Amino acid sequence: MGQIVDPNSLHRTAKYFMDSGRAESHDEAMQLLAGFGLTIYVGPEIVGSSHHQNALLTLINTGRRTLLAGVEIVGLPDDAPSLTPLAPERLLMDAVTELGGRVVDTVNPDWPSAVIGDATVLETKLPRWRVTWNGWRGGVTPFRDKKRLHEDEAIALAPLLAAAACATEVFAHHASDHAMAGRRSLGLSLWNPGADWLANDPTESTTAFLPSRLWIIGLGNLGQAFAWLLASLPYGDRSCVELVLNDFDDIALSNESTSLLSRKEDIGRKKARVVAEWLEVRRFRTFLEERRFGEWIVQAPHETCVALCGVDNALARAALEKPGFGLVVEAGLGGGPEAFRSISIHTFPASRSAEEIWSRQVGQGDKSLEDMPAYKALKKQGMDSCGLAQLASRTVGVPFVGVIAACLVIAELLRRLNGGSAFELVSGSVAALEDVETITISCGPYAFGHLPAAEQSIRAAIPE
Repeated sequence: MGQIVDPNSLHRTAKYFMDSGRAESHDEAMQLLAGFGLTIYVGPEIVGSSHHQNALLTLINTGRRTLLAGVEIVGLPDDAPSLTPLAPERLLMDAVTELGGRVVDTVNPDWPSAVIGDATVLETKLPRWRVTWNGWRGGVTPFRDKKRLHEDEAIALAPLLAAAACATEVFAHHASDHAMAGRRSLGLSLWNPGADWLANDPTESTTAFLPSRLWIIGLGNLGQAFAWLLASLPYGDRSCVELVLNDFDDIALSNESTSLLSRKEDIGRKKARVVAEWLEVRRFRTFLEERRFGEWIVQAPHETCVALCGVDNALARAALEKPGFGLVVEAGLGGGPEAFRSISIHTFPASRSAEEIWSRQVGQGDKSLEDMPAYKALKKQGMDSCGLAQLASRTVGVPFVGVIAACLVIAELLRRLNGGSAFELVSGSVAALEDVETITISCGPYAFGHLPAAEQSIRAAIPE
């Protein structure tokens, strides 16, 4: 008999199999995840391109938290330096190992594979994905189709978006819950969500300007993805970037399954302090607000006017406009076994207030799961109704959905700063990124603090 799981130790992806009835216990769900693995082939570009390195590190970081058999990398030179601020002042090999990847020479024949760059790839009947990007666009294509974007010019977010799309398809293949996983293209344009991401878009802008002052509400799955993406942006001097980190909670074992900066060795520490340390190593300036967010939070005149929200609490979300921020960009993720791939991005001010959208959800109960086999087993093991209710209240979570949603959030700021459209709503599912729905909104110039990008083009740092 396995150990009784509690809300703090629950693996949030294992909960998908528990809530859907496919696993009769948390242990059985974990055994399913223990059979999920991925091989990543990297080409010679990995030595000289920060974009290719960002794609690799993001795929490892998102993948290893759900693919518990492991993520293995083929073709990575021992002496390749890290060129990305995601892993400063170290060898790329060390960064890969720190994130949980394994560099190997022999390919596991039972695993699907992803390809980054011009790598030599072994033939297999299993799915192989080409991770590809250009401009504001990123995604994956079946390797056999030989469809590929240029990968030479891109905003910093595009390779990370492509990596998260790859992790989405790998998980769907292993979970056998999408018949087309491995046989279709999946991607997104951050400049024009809903457009054909494989087609060149002449209206795309460079990212000449970057946000300089942000308040991040919630430091779980989404909040840590915000931090990861912000660190990838080409700031010339990160010490000029001010980030207020707002979270009251401690890191638990369950966070390690969904949140990019959470490690087992940090369990019990405050999320805000762990994220602050990670950001400060990358030379950002951080300020901590370790109270629950709500209508009692008041933004001082000298504090940042832009808030990024990544909490799943309706009461907190209803209060998003109370502190007086000039702009709020909020991301929400679906939580149940049918909806955990869903994403929605709201911005405020908008045609409807945050209070109007979420006040009706305050106090709503969670769907009962007590009839599912995994919960019956827990009840039989001695878990009371209160414990079952707490477990049921935890959402299904996967890190790659959070990264894709976070890309849309950060892209909202980048578009507004660089002459693109502003959106009141972006909504869809990572299982069907081509069907994203949007509502545009008129807004004035971005007046909430900005810095020039270190490079005034979207060309990757690839030596001639």
